[in-house]
Amino acid sequence: MVNVRDLDPSASPLDYYGSELRRLREAAGLKQGQLGGCIFVTASLIGQIETAKKVPTRDFSERVDAALGTDGFFSRLVGLVLRSQLPTWFQAYAELEARASYISAFQAQLVYGLLQTEEYARAVLGVRTYDNLDARTAARMERQRILERDNPPLMWVVLSEAVLHQEIGGREVMRNQLAHLLDLPKRQDWVRVQVLPFNAGAHAGLPGTFTLLRFDDDPDLVYTEDFVQGHMTANQQALKEGSLRYDHLRAAALSVESSAVLIAQVMEERYGDQPEVDGRRVA
Repeated sequence: MVNVRDLDPSASPLDYYGSELRRLREAAGLKQGQLGGCIFVTASLIGQIETAKKVPTRDFSERVDAALGTDGFFSRLVGLVLRSQLPTWFQAYAELEARASYISAFQAQLVYGLLQTEEYARAVLGVRTYDNLDARTAARMERQRILERDNPPLMWVVLSEAVLHQEIGGREVMRNQLAHLLDLPKRQDWVRVQVLPFNAGAHAGLPGTFTLLRFDDDPDLVYTEDFVQGHMTANQQALKEGSLRYDHLRAAALSVESSAVLIAQVMEERYGDQPEVDGRRVA
């Protein structure tokens, strides 16, 4: 068992969070169980977070701030903690993604990360291992907070129609995910989604998924991934090629309105309530 007093606060954002939680809890004259009672969690959870064995959530952090009167300290710190849970090779991209003024993404197999529901993200991240799954899922959801800020990036996403049919996490998860795709642009009009239909045939996205990040004051970037890690470049030729491919994909995709119709159709026909035959649900 790690002794919290032996933790090095400078070792990681998670260690710093744990050491500060202990310090401020003790300064308030509260035992772990007393603080847990105030915020409706167990003393064990408080202890796990103080010893950097458990990653705090944003909800937990907001409740701690309210209980300890720490003026949003933990709510601000938790963003750094959650970002540190992303793969090391992905963290630099996440930082740039958060600063981008315009995001253009093409996804051939999965819903783009910033548009995923929590259940869909959990299913994707849990394909190979359940280790640290709560923290990894929370880190992915934390990325989406950039869409809720006062000055969010403009975001345009093209999804292959295959994304709608690839069942991730089960029918209910997929139905909720497609419903989220339909609802998000209604609540956040800086987000647009187009679907590249199967009948588009050969298209400019056949080499694979990619994302373009544009900035107000920094060079634009193109980002690609393989199964090992991601790759970013500001090379002008790569940017030109990526921009041209993206323009072709948008032109070949259904309009935003027709894409919404197709998403709703797949949601109902593939993931909606199915009629029963001889008392059994049709798959």
